[in-house]
Amino acid sequence: MILAKSLGRLGTESAFSVLARAQALAAEGRDIINLGIGQPDFPTPPHIVEAAVKALRDGHHGYTPANGIPALREAVAADLHARHGAEVNPDCVVVVPGGKPTMFFAGLIFGEPGAEILYPDPGFPIYRSVIDYSGARAVPYALREQNGFAFEAEAVLARITPATRLIILNSPANPTGGVTPRGEVDRLVAGLADHPHVAVLSDEIYSRMLYDGREHVSLLQYPELRDRVIVLDGWSKTYAMTGWRLGFAVWPESLIPHVTRLCINDHSCVNAAAQQAGIAALTGPQDAVDAMMRAFDARRRLIVGALNDLPGMRCTDPGGAFYAFANIDDTEMGAMAAQTRFLEEAGVACIAGTSFGAEGEGFLRFSYANSEENIRAAMARLRNLL
Repeated sequence: MILAKSLGRLGTESAFSVLARAQALAAEGRDIINLGIGQPDFPTPPHIVEAAVKALRDGHHGYTPANGIPALREAVAADLHARHGAEVNPDCVVVVPGGKPTMFFAGLIFGEPGAEILYPDPGFPIYRSVIDYSGARAVPYALREQNGFAFEAEAVLARITPATRLIILNSPANPTGGVTPRGEVDRLVAGLADHPHVAVLSDEIYSRMLYDGREHVSLLQYPELRDRVIVLDGWSKTYAMTGWRLGFAVWPESLIPHVTRLCINDHSCVNAAAQQAGIAALTGPQDAVDAMMRAFDARRRLIVGALNDLPGMRCTDPGGAFYAFANIDDTEMGAMAAQTRFLEEAGVACIAGTSFGAEGEGFLRFSYANSEENIRAAMARLRNLL
């Protein structure tokens, strides 16, 4: 068989590789604590599950519109208005199976040889993967520990060239938990006025996961950008629905025909019952979300304090998401070496910062989407090892 050379440009998500190794060790009888995978350890709230069950019993077994059922797109628009104060046309909402299709479609729409796409480093590895696959040049902009891993508007703007087609932003961020303050977003938006050829993909999947009164600043709040901004969000993290494969994005009206055609070619439509569950999630009680966030906040405080007490390690306070990005420079281990030793010798799975870009060297990502008991046990194991 002769395969397309473009397959060699596709990257992967290292968290799944570490998960596979952790599972293999567990199958051998090793006691493994997984702080690697970014997945809430809570069940999907019961009323959401029941909505899907009812949908199946009521006969929602067929195809749906490629961009999502109207009632769900209307619920998304209403939710965005309630949370961000933004007016969103439901016709500009596209429902997809998770968050990655939006990243992939944006890469296909804007990326080609000769184009440039800016992305955060360290950042979610699929950003770089889809840019490379599209044939565009991937241009990183660095996120710095001293800034709490928030992006710096001037540093991003300085990387724009006439070849720049798209900028990818992520706040709250994976893998760092960094949250970019409103002033920095304001400066970026103001600077983009000088670059009308540049579109923006704002990954806001963790927009409801914030701590200590921090504010999420959605790019939907800037009318001057609405004709060139794509806002990615979804249900996976907020409602513990990772396996449901349900996400959405708000697209500029001019791009709706293109992204809808990509949906038709790629997956036809999203699971009908899952979409009904999505409506229940947005319109039903939010108690379970609040309870999850209280638990994540307690775990955040626990793991950050514990990491800062470990020999040779330090950790800034993550403002959002459920990740702690710990600096390991003083351990005199590289990120990949530390990832391997922590898993193989201590039975603690975490992710090397280099899995998220070159700027991640000297860091490890710990997911605190695990119980306080397991976090305490993991930190004790690492203390013994170090």
